[in-house]
Amino acid sequence: MRTERVEETLERIRREAELAPGGVLAFDGDGTLWSGDVGDDLFLALLEHGGIRPEAQEALERLAASHGFAPGVPPRELAHQLFAAFEAGQIPEKDIYAMVAWLFAGWRVDAVREFASEVVVRRELRRRIHPETRRVVEWAQGQGIGCYVVSASPLAVVEAAVRELGMDAANVLACTPRTEAGTVLPGIIEPLPYAAGKVRCLRERTSQPLYAAFGDNVFDLELLAASRVPVAIRPKPRLRARAAELPSLVQLHPED
Repeated sequence: MRTERVEETLERIRREAELAPGGVLAFDGDGTLWSGDVGDDLFLALLEHGGIRPEAQEALERLAASHGFAPGVPPRELAHQLFAAFEAGQIPEKDIYAMVAWLFAGWRVDAVREFASEVVVRRELRRRIHPETRRVVEWAQGQGIGCYVVSASPLAVVEAAVRELGMDAANVLACTPRTEAGTVLPGIIEPLPYAAGKVRCLRERTSQPLYAAFGDNVFDLELLAASRVPVAIRPKPRLRARAAELPSLVQLHPED
């Protein structure tokens, strides 16, 4: 996988825009637009807050039982244990990404948004934005090219995060909990924007040409492959290990 300067990538996108006007760019969020994981930030903040409500407890216990956990563990500790098992590679990523979103069951939607915005500020996300992807976003905005963010992290926190980049939160496709009468329910709206689900979510929103896609991990591979200019941002080892499957994939030169 060769490394490419921002200027080279933008020139290739510009040529694609000339060939097929009206296209868009798609970005993963965590690790791609910024360092770290805003879903993890939100989850840990929720546990510190002690905000797991009874509406989430039954779903949490079902998830734990499906992975062999013993019953009777308090919700906050159980969530900690599930997350630790995920970090140890013992629970599928998809299950935990969904859990973080529906763990706010019983909260009002507006309260989740406010909480997520506070987390983004406290975790200083603005300082974690990758300069090279910021340049791409700002260039696209100057050219009138739409930018979508396709992330498995919870919708509220990704919306808050992209505002720090001056991006349109309406173009965020993220893990979205089901709701009823303005209250979060213990479940998510499918498909989850993860792996092939990223492409499905994007194509359900727009059929415009996908000029370029940007990602950092292996579960961004399908989205990258769906684009005309696939670009890795500070790629994780799992993406590097499979980069040969997408010969056109390049790495954007990191900037500090």
